[in-house]
Amino acid sequence: MLQVSPSSQRSQIERIGAYPLGQGRYRFLVWAPLVEQVELKLLSPVQQVIPLAQDGQGYWQGEVEGIPPGPVDYLYRLHTSGGVVERPDPASRCQPRGVHGPSRVVDPHFDWQDQGWKGIPLSQWILYELHVGTFTPEGTFAALIPRLPHLVELGVNVLELMPVAQFPGERNWGYDGVYPYAVQVSYGGAAGLKALVNACHQQGLAVILDVVYNHLGPEGNYLRDFGPYFTDKYRTPWGEALNFDDRYSDGVREFFLQNAEYWLEEFHLDGLRLDAVHAIYDFSAHPFLQELAERVDALEARSGWPRVLVAESDLNDVRLITPREQGGYGLDAQWCDDFHHSVHTLLTGEKTGYYQDFGQLEHLAKAYRESYVYSGQYSPYRARRHGNSAVGRPGSQFVICIQNHDQVGNRRLGERLSQLTSFEGLKLAAAALLLAPMLPLLFMGEEYGEVAPFLYFISHGDPDLVEAVRQGRRREFSAFAWQGEVPDPQAEETFLRSKLNWELGTAGHHQVLRRWYQALIHLRKTLPPLQNLERSSVGAELFAQSGLALHRHQGSQAVLALFNFSPDQVVTYAQWPGGQWEKLLDSGDQESSLPAKNQGEPVEIPPYGVVVYGQESRPQP
Repeated sequence: MLQVSPSSQRSQIERIGAYPLGQGRYRFLVWAPLVEQVELKLLSPVQQVIPLAQDGQGYWQGEVEGIPPGPVDYLYRLHTSGGVVERPDPASRCQPRGVHGPSRVVDPHFDWQDQGWKGIPLSQWILYELHVGTFTPEGTFAALIPRLPHLVELGVNVLELMPVAQFPGERNWGYDGVYPYAVQVSYGGAAGLKALVNACHQQGLAVILDVVYNHLGPEGNYLRDFGPYFTDKYRTPWGEALNFDDRYSDGVREFFLQNAEYWLEEFHLDGLRLDAVHAIYDFSAHPFLQELAERVDALEARSGWPRVLVAESDLNDVRLITPREQGGYGLDAQWCDDFHHSVHTLLTGEKTGYYQDFGQLEHLAKAYRESYVYSGQYSPYRARRHGNSAVGRPGSQFVICIQNHDQVGNRRLGERLSQLTSFEGLKLAAAALLLAPMLPLLFMGEEYGEVAPFLYFISHGDPDLVEAVRQGRRREFSAFAWQGEVPDPQAEETFLRSKLNWELGTAGHHQVLRRWYQALIHLRKTLPPLQNLERSSVGAELFAQSGLALHRHQGSQAVLALFNFSPDQVVTYAQWPGGQWEKLLDSGDQESSLPAKNQGEPVEIPPYGVVVYGQESRPQP
């Protein structure tokens, strides 16, 4: 007969979930404040039902002794006024039989070999976003490891993984996850993710993970059976909001706060990307995002190396990244879509949906100078004023891109930029990104001009839910003028079409583009003016009709990047600062007629061209 040790009152919440204590002892802790009784139902290696004890905060717990060796699978039996239901653990670390099956205890031990790892300063980050399932033919963590030298050679230094929390089926973007603590089994589970992070750190790559604290997926989402995880006070695009400020919200907040600590501590991750924080509704005096930043700061102090929180938000609200002592939430950085929209509209001419707010070259110039293009002025798309000023925050707090999973995958046909502009346009966009005074993010395959689409895909088991997703995707594109039938998200072919074609990057224009990315990244890493992300070191001005001059400086050194966003007109630049300038990089390569050195003579920038000059001694104003 298995034995259960007695519970005790606790002022501090212990670790949520189930974990081994050694010698056949296991601890179980679950939050279910409104349930009459919770029982642990062991399924293997022995079968037994064991009552758990409740404390004063709504947590049910027990330490079980005498469990023989073997995988420990279990469910919770919840006794309510409506009867008894059996459910997986909300904080399950593994769902070996999918989202509807029993949970499994995972031994957290791993033979880490990254003891010398101290992270990478945020200001030096060059991010590479990828989806585990489509990055390789195998779609696993293990298959990703042999590709790491490719990324190191490219020059990126931070891997950003799209969500890996357990989702229904074997293919999904990850935003339908329903077990925030469980690593997707088909990717390789917890051990596979730890092996990947370990390998990344050994090769000098940091790793951050995309986590979703604004909603859970619909299939396999049993949180409501355990407690008031959701509230009808607010509505999100996915239904009721997670409960961060209503009755019983302390338990919900603790669930997600511990989740962040779990990823950062147990998996040695360097940071988290927080999905769509504008959909985290919390009007409490101590907002969840602020408390999260405080918990991560404390973890960082314990571990001795930096952990970073990067928020995704469409609010253009600088309070997210303003230090707490100045009245902000104290997050480290945020995604900034205004830069993407500025570049995208200049290269594609698209003016529907949210793109109607962009399309002028001055928008890009302002993005270079201030990050937010909309900083309080009227937004035609929103039909109201939008945003506030970010002038007081350094460029190291803004992650920018020319492609990412959202901006590609949320197009009707999932087209990458390679299908929307010319080869020269791709080179121009890459330079606009990698010479910017903010943190650049590449989307997998971007570096060689991948032509495969990145489509939205699912593998739900409920036919009604599948059809609802199909209809929802069609409605989502109604504000845009995109043509074509939306690919079926449930079809396996949609997923397979989204996998990378690695062989493309080894020949022709694809190889040339990859070398261009390498050259740009090398400049960014080696030139002090491009490493300086302070606002005072940046200037951006327009010239001719389609030209933009980006000035960067640090001490006595200066860099001048000249862009031409016209697809068919040459532009002339003649407003040279004094002194001699040396050409460092030219998108025209051997075909260029631009001089290697310049002392103020006008230069002609070809259509969709970019040229970078450097100067050792910047004249005093």
